[in-house]
Amino acid sequence: MRFLAGIAKLICAVNLVIGKTFAWLALAIVIICFTVVVQRYIFATSYVWMQDLYIWLNGAMFTAVAGFALLRDDHVRVDIFYRPASMARRALIDLIGVFLFLLPFCWVVYQYSIPFVIRAWSYHEGSANVGGMPGLYILKTFIIGFVALIALQGLAMAIRSVLVLSNNAHLVPQSIQYSPDHSAADHPQGAA
Repeated sequence: MRFLAGIAKLICAVNLVIGKTFAWLALAIVIICFTVVVQRYIFATSYVWMQDLYIWLNGAMFTAVAGFALLRDDHVRVDIFYRPASMARRALIDLIGVFLFLLPFCWVVYQYSIPFVIRAWSYHEGSANVGGMPGLYILKTFIIGFVALIALQGLAMAIRSVLVLSNNAHLVPQSIQYSPDHSAADHPQGAA
């Protein structure tokens, strides 16, 4: 079980580093977008490659930080039943969700994106706009990175679930530990 916990910890560390690194692209996107607006409306000039750049950086950022968002549990979740559930029930829900929805989703995206990415690399695809950025094939490769990071984080979630369900919750890496079980004392009367 310690080996599984070590794998989960390694996966979380990878997504943490990648997520925190690529999150800085948000600042670059804002600066480039601001520059494009100033150039266009104050200096009456514009560069197509700069317009491509902030859109491409946005795509790169969101695909690269997807695993990080899953690590932090920042994705959208309808948690009417999940949040008040016991730790074991949350672990079971996550385990089923990973194998029934997350990993099949990753497989489908991977299968459909591979030909798309290979074709883009085969002719070093660039922007469709005249004067746009070269290297669109690199951005398209981020789709594969997205799938890999999400699938790896899903594996870490499955490991967390196995550890919790086997009464080894103490081995779960701190970055993905469940919040403590909620009891009736945690909620005022009438609250759910």
